[in-house]
Amino acid sequence: MPKLYNRRVMKIEDYKPGMIVYGKITGIQAYGAFVSFAGDVKGLIHISELSERYVRDVKHFVSIGDYVFVKVVDVDIEHRQLRLSLKALDHTLRKARRHVVFDGMPKHKKGFSSLQDRLPIWVKESKEKICD
Repeated sequence: MPKLYNRRVMKIEDYKPGMIVYGKITGIQAYGAFVSFAGDVKGLIHISELSERYVRDVKHFVSIGDYVFVKVVDVDIEHRQLRLSLKALDHTLRKARRHVVFDGMPKHKKGFSSLQDRLPIWVKESKEKICD
């Protein structure tokens, strides 16, 4: 299990990207959910950080009053805000991702040459059908 960091009251300066913290959902907007932590620290889980899949409504994932584990993505000390992710903790979806390497176009020759070869035959067949 990942290490949980905020068991004690923490200042904004104590939060670092990569930490897994526990907070309370205090607000929901169309663009994400607000999370409050001890020490007057607040954060936002942007809608794009809720799930790997399409999110139609934030309320399908969290509700006001819920306590959630989230991963700290970024820390804004000046505004005392955290950028948070819920989907970063969903390891089952992350494992399913595969790294795909594009090697370029296939080596064998494909293209319009087969159409060019067949076109005179099709034209001849069409003319024969029209004349009949």
